[in-house]
Amino acid sequence: MGSPWKPFLFLSIISGLSDFARAVAARPISYAAVLRMKPESSSSVLNSRSRPRQHQGGGLATPDWPAFSSHPLSALSLLSSQEDYRSEESEEFGPVFVREPDDVVFPLDSDEKKVVMHCEARGNPPPTYRWYINGTEVDAEADYRYSFIDGNFIITNASEITDYGKYQCKAENSFGTVLSRDALLQFAYLGAFSAKTRGGVSVREGQGVVLMCTPPPHSPEIIYSWVFNEFPSFVAEDSRRFISQDTGNLYISKVQPSDVGSYICLVKNMVTNARVMSPPTPLTLKTDGVMGEYEPKIEVHFPTSVLAAKGVTVRLECFALGNPVPTITWRKINGNIPKKARLRKSQAVLEIPSIQLEDSGTYECKAENPRGGTAFKGHLQVYTFPQWVRMINDTQMDSGEKLQWECKATGRPRPTYRWLRNGLPLTSQSHVEIVNGDLTIHKVQQADSGMYQCVAENKYGAIYSNAELKILASAPVFVPNPIRVIATLGKDVSIECKPRASPKPRITWKRGDRRIQPNKRIMLLRNNTLRIVNSSRADEGSYVCRAENQLGSAEMTAILWVKEAMRVELSPIRVEVTVGESVVLSCKATHDTSLDVAFQWFFNQKPINFQRDGGHFEYIQTQSSTVDLMIRSILLKHAGKYGCRAQTSADTVFAEAELLVRGPPGPPGVVIVEEITDTTATLSWTRGLDNHSPISTYNLQARSPFSLGWQTVKTDPEPVTGDMESAIAVELNPWVEYEFRVVASNAIGTGDPSAPSRGVRTKEAVPSVAPTNVSGGNGRRHELVISWEPVSEEFQNGEGFGYIVAFRANGTRGWKEKMVTSADSTTYKYRDETFPPLTPFEVKVGVYNNKGDGPFSRVVIIHSAEGEPREAPSDVKAHSISSSEIRVTWKPPNPGPGRPRGYEVSYWKDMEQEESGKKQRTVKNETSMVLTGLEGNSLYLITVKGFNSIGQGPASAAVTAKTRKAPPAQPPANLMWIQEGNNVSLSWDPVKAKDNESDVIGYMVLLKQEGRGHNQVTRTINPSTVLSLPEGGTYIIEVRALSEGGEGAVSSQVRVVTSSGVRAKSNQCSVHCLPPSLTWTALLMVLLVPSASW
Repeated sequence: MGSPWKPFLFLSIISGLSDFARAVAARPISYAAVLRMKPESSSSVLNSRSRPRQHQGGGLATPDWPAFSSHPLSALSLLSSQEDYRSEESEEFGPVFVREPDDVVFPLDSDEKKVVMHCEARGNPPPTYRWYINGTEVDAEADYRYSFIDGNFIITNASEITDYGKYQCKAENSFGTVLSRDALLQFAYLGAFSAKTRGGVSVREGQGVVLMCTPPPHSPEIIYSWVFNEFPSFVAEDSRRFISQDTGNLYISKVQPSDVGSYICLVKNMVTNARVMSPPTPLTLKTDGVMGEYEPKIEVHFPTSVLAAKGVTVRLECFALGNPVPTITWRKINGNIPKKARLRKSQAVLEIPSIQLEDSGTYECKAENPRGGTAFKGHLQVYTFPQWVRMINDTQMDSGEKLQWECKATGRPRPTYRWLRNGLPLTSQSHVEIVNGDLTIHKVQQADSGMYQCVAENKYGAIYSNAELKILASAPVFVPNPIRVIATLGKDVSIECKPRASPKPRITWKRGDRRIQPNKRIMLLRNNTLRIVNSSRADEGSYVCRAENQLGSAEMTAILWVKEAMRVELSPIRVEVTVGESVVLSCKATHDTSLDVAFQWFFNQKPINFQRDGGHFEYIQTQSSTVDLMIRSILLKHAGKYGCRAQTSADTVFAEAELLVRGPPGPPGVVIVEEITDTTATLSWTRGLDNHSPISTYNLQARSPFSLGWQTVKTDPEPVTGDMESAIAVELNPWVEYEFRVVASNAIGTGDPSAPSRGVRTKEAVPSVAPTNVSGGNGRRHELVISWEPVSEEFQNGEGFGYIVAFRANGTRGWKEKMVTSADSTTYKYRDETFPPLTPFEVKVGVYNNKGDGPFSRVVIIHSAEGEPREAPSDVKAHSISSSEIRVTWKPPNPGPGRPRGYEVSYWKDMEQEESGKKQRTVKNETSMVLTGLEGNSLYLITVKGFNSIGQGPASAAVTAKTRKAPPAQPPANLMWIQEGNNVSLSWDPVKAKDNESDVIGYMVLLKQEGRGHNQVTRTINPSTVLSLPEGGTYIIEVRALSEGGEGAVSSQVRVVTSSGVRAKSNQCSVHCLPPSLTWTALLMVLLVPSASW
């Protein structure tokens, strides 16, 4: 069911539309009036001396329709808006192009048989249109194919013979005529190739060849490709084959046997996408020999003079025949090829996108092979279409005035200019003067009104700038009238008289019935303004301005009131606050109570934006004549002058107060390093702002590549007081790059730091820091290894930094010293065959640089290397555990230098080389290992050697061990069981080992309950056993044979289900039991279906 309110909405819409129809019917609204809607009224025409005009068919802005913006069906709104249309319609103007004709390429095979040339202009009265083809006016009645719809020109059954050419639209109304730009109508088509059979081409192998395309008639441009033998097998272009998009020909620089075949030229029209193919051209090889090598010959190249429009992509072609295949290179004479340029088709095409004027020049392509080379040069010239720099605008003038219009355009070649008035050429004559793009008309008359066009053109195009000249003629009109003027007692007052009139009227002033005569206190200014100096109550009254010209006269009445002067009091006038505090400034105005007053606050002469700065400023209206400005959480930037401006219709008064803000000091001025030594820097700076609180101290800070940001440095003197502007930074490190800055403090806080000084390096000095963590050990036999922690660059104190390593055997007197020249070194190794392992040495490490030797570290005891193990492990034994495992045991070598830190066991099969064997190492100093993953029934040789961080010791003598035979591969079969109570009797067929398998020594039975992790394992030497089921549930039983070689294959699974939580009694049997009188061997046995293996 529909909503009940829908009929009422429908009636409301019908009613609104009816109101709209009646409103519109009261006065017709022209299309031109709607298009020219703008906020000002029609009377503004007389005030507007010049206005911009759209040029060259620029886009039209969408008009603002107030009638539909607030209520789409309000009859009152529509009637109100219709008044706006009336005012727009009353403004009459000449034609302005909204859309000019564009170039058209029309496909002759198009299903749409009509060509439409567009033209649209606005104007009031609405313009009419005429069309011209190649300068001749179109007569629609003379050719049935021609028709017009509004300004559009429609051609039916267009043909290239009769309709190709330049088209121009002329729009005119009673105010003048304008001509559109030229539009070119072309036709796109692609003819068929001649059906005549093409002759074959026969060349020697290695010779070059050109296959001609000879395209059919076409328009506009086409693209070329070649088909080899049959479609769609296209010829691939490479360094040997090239298809010219200028000539369409196929060039093969060096023919090969694979080139023999049939070639077809395929062309495609870029507009219609139509394609046609030529008859085939056979290519064969001559049998009289192979072509020898010859120098390149350029067969296709770009013209000697190339013209290109700015912004397009230019393709320069160059391809040569030759044997061997020539290489193409490019260069620009007296310049560089643009970086944006790209080489295409194996360098046969130089492509320059978006070409610019600076890309002009002479380009050369060179073709070379081992037999020689040849080159071609051509000049590339870039032209530009005219572009406007300055255009003319609509102008309104009084008769007798002087008109000066200038239009200016750029372009290459440089554009020339011509002028049109109402579509006809305008030349210099009597009061009209034309010099290139400048038009001057002396003492304009009504006959000079009309539409003017400046045309800038070169041989590549033309552009139009249009404007309307109106010569005004109207009787004086005053808007508004009368006016009220309020003056301040004792001050000057001006009463303006600005009527709308053309020509300019004559002005007279009256007070009452008497004409005003200028005197010392009442003056008549040049612009017809009446000025009264030092106004008083006696000046109140009515003043009449009369304007008169040859078309009529009008009067304006001005009523003058004189009021007492306003006074403004701003308090406090001067106030000091600290950062973070708040303050209130109060502004009170004393004024005539008949006048309203408005206030505005200023900060340093600029209005305060309370929306943007609302976090700190608040406007408070306390009374009608008093406002406050609250400034919260004051910052240093809030210091300055605050102004209050009070304004009435009679007077404006401004008052200012000063706000001083105390805060931390500002940053000191430039920091200069006056003097630098190895450990000190003398710094100076200039005093910064104290922000109304005296500076108490300065803090000097330094930064180096080795510091974590800025660090406070010690100074001389200490502290640096606020009256000082220099100090010495002390205890710096020598030969370090430093930057310095200064921070000031006062009673309120610490300010921002100064800008950093320039970087300076302290001077060199002898090193003062010795290496740390001197230690050593390890190394090879007869080596003394010494290591240390290197000294940071921060403490190297100069260039040429290195280390002095000193050592002596414990108990000796003389020190051996060795120089280590690398500052990054951390280790020194000394080798001497004479000292035994683990000899103790006294060791110290010192430092030096170009300035001298620095300190040594403390002396430490370091032992020489003990070396790699010297003896092999003893008593090595190996025995087999299973078919894949052997256990190896040994005893460590005798204690002494070269103690092992672990052992390496090597093993390999008999009849194999030791190098092909495998190795395993112990985790620690263990003396046994189990070798796994071995082959069964195989003899292995095994050796053991010790190792440490230095190296490996000798290997033991090889011992042998043979792995056992593999366990039986046949699993236990024919598992049978009987359940009686909580017992299960289980039996199976015995497993017999094969010759290459270990003998069976027993069986392993696995019992596990589903859902439980615990397994029960039973071992037996017999092929049967009795299992006890602990509780109800599902049980899985598996059986494996046991042998010396390990466990055999697993049997099929047996699944046994018992009642949950119930134990079977001894006299109860499962469904598999027989009467007890029968022996169990005679019982019916149940063969279980095997399940998946466990």
